[in-house]
Amino acid sequence: MGSNSSRIGDLPKNEYLKKLSGTESISENDPFWNQLLSFSFPAPTSSSELKLLEEATISVCRSLVENNPRTGNLGALIKVFLSRTKELKLSAECQNHIFIWQTHNALFIICCLLKVFICQMSEEELQLHFTYEEKSPGNYSSDSEDLLEELLCCLMQLITDIPLLDITYEISVEAISTMVVFLSCQLFHKEVLRQSISHKYLMRGPCLPYTSKLVKTLLYNFIRQEKPPPPGAHVFPQQSDGGGLLYGLASGVATGLWTVFTLGGVGSKAAASPELSSPLANQSLLLLLVLANLTDASDAPNPYRQAIMSFKNTQDSSPFPSSIPHAFQINFNSLYTALCEQQTSDQATLLLYTLLHQNSNIRTYMLARTDMENLVLPILEILYHVEERNSHHVYMALIILLILTEDDGFNRSIHEVILKNITWYSERVLTEISLGSLLILVVIRTIQYNMTRTRDKYLHTNCLAALANMSAQFRSLHQYAAQRIISLFSLLSKKHNKVLEQATQSLRGSLSSNDVPLPDYAQDLNVIEEVIRMMLEIINSCLTNSLHHNPNLVYALLYKRDLFEQFRTHPSFQDIMQNIDLVISFFSSRLLQAGAELSVERVLEIIKQGVVALPKDRLKLVILPPL
Repeated sequence: MGSNSSRIGDLPKNEYLKKLSGTESISENDPFWNQLLSFSFPAPTSSSELKLLEEATISVCRSLVENNPRTGNLGALIKVFLSRTKELKLSAECQNHIFIWQTHNALFIICCLLKVFICQMSEEELQLHFTYEEKSPGNYSSDSEDLLEELLCCLMQLITDIPLLDITYEISVEAISTMVVFLSCQLFHKEVLRQSISHKYLMRGPCLPYTSKLVKTLLYNFIRQEKPPPPGAHVFPQQSDGGGLLYGLASGVATGLWTVFTLGGVGSKAAASPELSSPLANQSLLLLLVLANLTDASDAPNPYRQAIMSFKNTQDSSPFPSSIPHAFQINFNSLYTALCEQQTSDQATLLLYTLLHQNSNIRTYMLARTDMENLVLPILEILYHVEERNSHHVYMALIILLILTEDDGFNRSIHEVILKNITWYSERVLTEISLGSLLILVVIRTIQYNMTRTRDKYLHTNCLAALANMSAQFRSLHQYAAQRIISLFSLLSKKHNKVLEQATQSLRGSLSSNDVPLPDYAQDLNVIEEVIRMMLEIINSCLTNSLHHNPNLVYALLYKRDLFEQFRTHPSFQDIMQNIDLVISFFSSRLLQAGAELSVERVLEIIKQGVVALPKDRLKLVILPPL
């Protein structure tokens, strides 16, 4: 590339790239490397420009793939980079911009080449290209060293040990990005890898001792959200917002990995990428997630997952058990704040899920927070804007709610948090509502959206499971939340009647024509009845456990009492209808005694008085089955 700025269109003719990929071996001490690495490159800012870069360099890459086994030039380039990184810390302290710039450029080229090599060849071939062999004349033995392992260890050292300054920001991002690209091998294999080179190098050998330090550094990079240095802080021109060329390369790779790890395959709707204020934080998070989701090796568990599962709060002075490897401590308050602020990105939501699910220390800490609304509100916003989110972001948000609602303390406390003016909730002006009632509203809205659009049974079941977890602890439900619970039941009831009518008509039609295949209305009916039963169990659980706290739900029940008539004698619902029928009958008779033309306030007053008079032993305690 040379000392002049390069344009994408000039790359195929670049004399330095031609020499690198040619048939001539270049010694690692050759002055050529200083010339090659003295370039500034305008970073692509879109996927189309990235594609142009790959197309422009394809001839160079092909030549290198063909000639490198004989020339060893890739190995020489890596050795140049490795030798430079030994002085990187000192260069940062001495503000040696030129040295850091050239070292950054060496890593830039290595990462671009690594991406091409991983895409085009097997792991065995890849390792051969990274195996450096030096032979002296007349000596048929060879001293072989694995440069790929050395490179990975060097990258880990760079990420964890080099101080983060304006002049080292870019090379820190590129080091993390290179590791993401290295881990992209899984993208090119249909089967789950358990014996890959990532397992060989990252789960044993000289890289293993860096496990906890790397995970801790990546977490702190995410927490701190350090922005790129301002223009003028670089010797080389400031890259576009987004962190440079390799940021774009590795982000594309990581997005594919993210889809594989969360959904088991590629094909989900891609999320719109928001403008990133901190490329370092974003790339650190992507690398952390990829490391955490690596499969266990055949003979050893994933050490990065072990580190994520076991780290503790800096405020926790208790010793780590000797049985826990790769343990470390981190500031939970800072981590909690960062997680609350970053939930607009699906990778931050996945990190939150991973920590809640796998790290009991984090889960206990979060559930004990007195400001849970800071975490729950961003999750509810994800579900509220379900049509704008990709499916795995919605699923992660919903599963996070499921985990939280498994805790009775959480289910009680969310009804004590009063929120003012929820501006993003547009169906109705909510000037004052509890966090618990808002959660119910958003989950019900998600169910209704799913019924009319995606019709995903998995989403249905998990939404209802979250409501079921909360139902025994419903407190002082907002009147609108109570109305929406009954409205959802009304919608399900209408759907049930419609499918039942279609099934009856279809059965009559089949008597006259035996050749026409019938739709499977029985299966549809079974699914709807299963959902209706879940809704009845949720209502029943609330009435049984907290009737005296929820006059608005009783009011909504009485207002729509006719809805429940058809289910009183239905064999699938008779048992669960007993309590609901009792409550409706008891309060209906009290309203009848009070006379006609009652105001809303008067009806609520009668309900509150009736709650005291209703003998608790008349309501049969129902334990909800696990969903």
